[in-house]
Amino acid sequence: MKVLVLGSGAREHALVRSLALDPSVDAVLAAPGNPGIATVAHCEPLPGGPADAAGVLDLVRRHDVDLVVVGPEAPLVAGVADAVRDAGVPCFGPSADAARLEGSKAYAKEVMGVAQVPTALAHVCTTLPQVRDAVDALGAPYVVKDDGLAAGKGVVVTEDRDEALEHAAACLAKEDGRVVVEEFLDGPEVSLFCVCDGETVLPLAPAQDFKRVGEGDSGPNTGGMGAYSPLAWAPEGLVDDVVARVAQPVVDEMARRGTPFAGVLYVGLALTARGPKVVEFNVRFGDPETQVVLDRLRTPLGRLLLAAATGRLAEVEPLRWSADTAVTVVVAAENYPGAPVTGGPVTGVEDVPGAPGAYVLHAGTAYDDDGLLVASGGRVLSVVASGATLADARSAVYAAVDAVGLPGSHHRRDIAAAAERGEVAVPS
Repeated sequence: MKVLVLGSGAREHALVRSLALDPSVDAVLAAPGNPGIATVAHCEPLPGGPADAAGVLDLVRRHDVDLVVVGPEAPLVAGVADAVRDAGVPCFGPSADAARLEGSKAYAKEVMGVAQVPTALAHVCTTLPQVRDAVDALGAPYVVKDDGLAAGKGVVVTEDRDEALEHAAACLAKEDGRVVVEEFLDGPEVSLFCVCDGETVLPLAPAQDFKRVGEGDSGPNTGGMGAYSPLAWAPEGLVDDVVARVAQPVVDEMARRGTPFAGVLYVGLALTARGPKVVEFNVRFGDPETQVVLDRLRTPLGRLLLAAATGRLAEVEPLRWSADTAVTVVVAAENYPGAPVTGGPVTGVEDVPGAPGAYVLHAGTAYDDDGLLVASGGRVLSVVASGATLADARSAVYAAVDAVGLPGSHHRRDIAAAAERGEVAVPS
């Protein structure tokens, strides 16, 4: 089987790395990929980007691809998966209609309401006066979300009413702009990826990520600064409960609407005192949780994704997992998540302490005109390590992080620290 992975970040590097370990996968291609991906896969340029369906189809035909795996959300919302399937090639990723679960938070709320999925109270607003009324009705902390795609940075959670209104105004200023104002959900957050084929739902191992840029969950939201899996503190039966009360009802509702969901349904949860509630849906593997979940997955990834893409997920044997804990820490460029400083030299990524149990995934890197590896984005590297215990994994990952270099870079030193201390608990 020849697999094409669309995208260029650490999520795609993790996908390519896992696919390359699958005996049923003969070759892995990536478009456009990155310097790290190029060490384990053949990278092809994609001038129009992953959302360019014509460019993707040209690659599929030229390389006789058997399966396309779409990494980012934008190509899914743009209908790239539809174009690939229409060409007769299996594609792992939902249709444009089904991708509205991420493309519009208001639409996701509508689907959840019909499917009776537990989630936060919300108001959909198209004017600033509506936003003022909504934030006053729900109270602080204020949660204001851009309705559309925002690369993981469209959400503001704040005690400052003026900051909430300022974010809403920026979202509303966009063409067809609207925002979703939600009640704040207490309790620790959990990420659960559910692989779906339109009917069957197969959950992966849960993870927890860290959205805020600063230690102690301070500062603005980012695309994610780190993650770990498994979650020793999670309630027994959590995954089965979420599948039964959230993922399966949503997949059933999407099928009823004539827009079956096939791909990954990312369920972002808050474990509140009133039970698990959905914070958000995504329609692709999340970054950086993918890095730790796939590090632990022992079932061949290519076979799993092909089964989902061809409607045969019910035939898949129970998934196999490593008993170890995996942790990832994101190394970000100076000034991220603002305007990141790019062009700085990236060093020490080839052979970090603890290899092969510790390794570096490339997120925002490129080669400059002199062939030097440099930072090309905000989140530059995702360093991954595993260990028999969470303490072992954290020790290994930070040893690896300390071995890589990027002038002015920053990272969080407290990824999974509270869990290691046994301080994460679900409110009662």
